[in-house]
Amino acid sequence: MNEILNQIDYCEEISCDESFTMAKLCSRLLRNAESEIEGRKIIIHILDNWDKVCEDTKEIWSDLIEAVGFYPYIKKEKGIELKSTSSKIRTELYKSPNLEGKYFHEEQKNILDIIKKRKSLIVSAPTSFGKSILIEEIISSKQYNNIVIIQPTLALLDETRIKLRKYQNYYKIIVRTTQKQSLDKGNIFLLTAERVMEYKNLPKIDYFILDEFYKISARRDDERSDVLNNAINLLINKHKSKFYLLGPNIDGISPGFADKYNADFYKTDYSLVDTKTIDYYTEYKDLYGSRGRKKEFKEQKLFELLYELRNEQSIIYCSSPARARYLSVKFKNYLKDIHMKESSEEVSLIEWIEKNINKNWSLIECLKYRIGIHDGALQKHITSSIIKYFNSDKLKYLFCTSTIIEGVNTSSKNVIYFDQTKGKDVKIDYFDYSNIKGRAGRMMVHYIGNVYNFNPEPPIENVIIDIPFFDQNQVSDEILINIDDEDIKDKNSKQYKELEGIPNDIKQLVRKNGVSIKGQIEIMRILENDIKNRYNLISWSGFPTYEQLKYVLGLAWDNLLKSSETTRPMTLEKLIKVTFDYGNDFNIMRLVKENFLYLKRNKKNKSDVELLDKSIQESFQILKHWFQYKVPKWLSVINHLQEFICKKKGVKSGSYMFYANQIENELIRDNLFVLYEYGVPSSAIKKIESKIPSDIDEDKVLDYIKDNQLFNSSNLISYEKEKLYENI
Repeated sequence: MNEILNQIDYCEEISCDESFTMAKLCSRLLRNAESEIEGRKIIIHILDNWDKVCEDTKEIWSDLIEAVGFYPYIKKEKGIELKSTSSKIRTELYKSPNLEGKYFHEEQKNILDIIKKRKSLIVSAPTSFGKSILIEEIISSKQYNNIVIIQPTLALLDETRIKLRKYQNYYKIIVRTTQKQSLDKGNIFLLTAERVMEYKNLPKIDYFILDEFYKISARRDDERSDVLNNAINLLINKHKSKFYLLGPNIDGISPGFADKYNADFYKTDYSLVDTKTIDYYTEYKDLYGSRGRKKEFKEQKLFELLYELRNEQSIIYCSSPARARYLSVKFKNYLKDIHMKESSEEVSLIEWIEKNINKNWSLIECLKYRIGIHDGALQKHITSSIIKYFNSDKLKYLFCTSTIIEGVNTSSKNVIYFDQTKGKDVKIDYFDYSNIKGRAGRMMVHYIGNVYNFNPEPPIENVIIDIPFFDQNQVSDEILINIDDEDIKDKNSKQYKELEGIPNDIKQLVRKNGVSIKGQIEIMRILENDIKNRYNLISWSGFPTYEQLKYVLGLAWDNLLKSSETTRPMTLEKLIKVTFDYGNDFNIMRLVKENFLYLKRNKKNKSDVELLDKSIQESFQILKHWFQYKVPKWLSVINHLQEFICKKKGVKSGSYMFYANQIENELIRDNLFVLYEYGVPSSAIKKIESKIPSDIDEDKVLDYIKDNQLFNSSNLISYEKEKLYENI
């Protein structure tokens, strides 16, 4: 098979005889279910080399393209002409009734037919299948009134929000728990699992969509799998919602789940994109390593390859944010050393970085050489801008971490599998590798993607996704306590009896908080013991003193962290200090500066440039993971626990929520924080804050900005205007 594909790709032209012979072979392969995928690959390579194909045989190929259901390509590619009336009629049957000018391929149509029957569906399909267009088709059909869409990252949710804005006449789009549902039209709740659980008075949900549903598994060691299970359990068992679960490269799910919920598990390998795999490691495997000369050699080979691919776009998989930054800077220096010129493309993000982070951050120079980075620590507006620059060809190289696995949509033709771990120690398994590989090529952009392996492929294994709230095998307390009594499978288990032994009022409280049950009960015990002698550390409001913050964060750190969680390089002492300092001066530049001075004292063998880069990386990680997630959550949990204990003891309780909101929201006014959710940098929000009434509803803020032309305010720099205008 590789021989014929190489012939198609590397010949100067395909003669009529060669084309006819290939078409006969393709037709024969398509008639057999076991070889059908090989027939589709031939068609994909023919499409990628359409100009080489003998004109007299193009009608034959057009019929084969139609026969495999590649209807989107029939409309995209010039020269594909269907002659028969029956073929033209079939093509129109694959046209979306709701999305203008969109045609579905054969398998998308099959899935939609199931959805139209109002059956729940679990889909496992390749990355390049086009699963997300089906989400838009469901929305545009207006079949359902209240819809929840859960996606693993805020960046993905924002991408979906932008796509769905066109349906605002029919649906209110809700991205925050503070936004009220509409009573006059439908509602689309674009939320993380945490926010589904936190949304008060969630209306009856008719349909929900879970993207990257493999994250529900307890075996994939995702710290948020508990809350995801609880959100799905809530929607399926309490709201009785129909659902569409989608994910890549999954072989099966927990036995009995589909039957119980009248769902179809639909697995397909159908794809309109092919990937070529080039094993770089085989040629140089004796010299590959992680230290010394071997490490230098591997990096040199990467940089030579990237330079060779400079006219195409490439994603480079790196094991961690630190690795992504290290390799991006080293590659930039390589380009400088070979006298590559800076790009003339204007990247407005550079000015924003200079004014708001640090003019010496190495990312500035990387962007000038068309190099971007993408990881979970960067602020949302930076990652969305970098992806936008990449997809519009302003950037050619993207050094990514495992965020690439979680559905980042790019136009990359090439993927380089450079590191073989997630973080320091966790080996990339075949499932993760398949998801990385699937980022090469993109339907309707590239017919063929290239995967360059700098490491051997992990061994193939079947991926069966467990569903803990349904299986209840080795289920966590945090999931089990949220399962209705009639759905409990083993009421004689020690775990169930221990949870049942918790007094009902306490059970309701710790269940609602959504974190470690045992940890919360231990905190309540400590609070009850300390309420007399340390009351001043427990009952406080507004901004805490250093000692009050130390007490509360100490309780959380000791009792609410999961055993599998990685806190490195954060320590409790550092967390207390940076939280206290940040709470007094909400300034990322100060955070960077203080982190830089801390690193300079402790890492004397590093240059100032290296220390600044590390300081910025860690500061963004602190901001995103600790200040915008962990610390506010912990404050909220302990706030509820101390309120309970104080009420029980008949003393006045504290109130931590003002401080928690200030930390999470960067001191942005409540009704304006929705702009931050939409990817507008806080610097821009603070510049226009005084021009927007404080009593205007958060749902009306964008209209106010548009009506008053605030996106053109003179004090905004170009980048800030762009980010505001994107949302108008």
